[in-house]
Amino acid sequence: MNLLLDTHIWIWGLLEPEHLRPKVVRVLKNPANDLWLSPISIWEFLILVEKGRIILESDPNLWLEKVLKQLPFKEAPLNFQVAKEARFMKLPHNDPADCFLAATARVYNLTLVTADQHLLKSSRISTLANK
Repeated sequence: MNLLLDTHIWIWGLLEPEHLRPKVVRVLKNPANDLWLSPISIWEFLILVEKGRIILESDPNLWLEKVLKQLPFKEAPLNFQVAKEARFMKLPHNDPADCFLAATARVYNLTLVTADQHLLKSSRISTLANK
């Protein structure tokens, strides 16, 4: 299975794994599954660090470099097709980052792993709920 990790799922997996449900942990640890990450999640992560909502013991850039080298994430690049699809994603809360993540899942045919109720309600993408 090809899984796109929502930003909070990726962060919880690294910093607060107790937030992940056992089913999601099993799926994420299954070596048969490919884990994908969007550049949007990196951007959101850095914003959360800047706002003090995530506290790291090291420099965020060094932390990111280390994590991205150690973990087997595939990059789901932003491209023209993702940008176009994001503009037409109809989500109840119109969060731009969520629109890009949903569009990325749709364009690359990925299953979005999320706990976000707005994204889980979308009929336009495949999701795996952390609930």
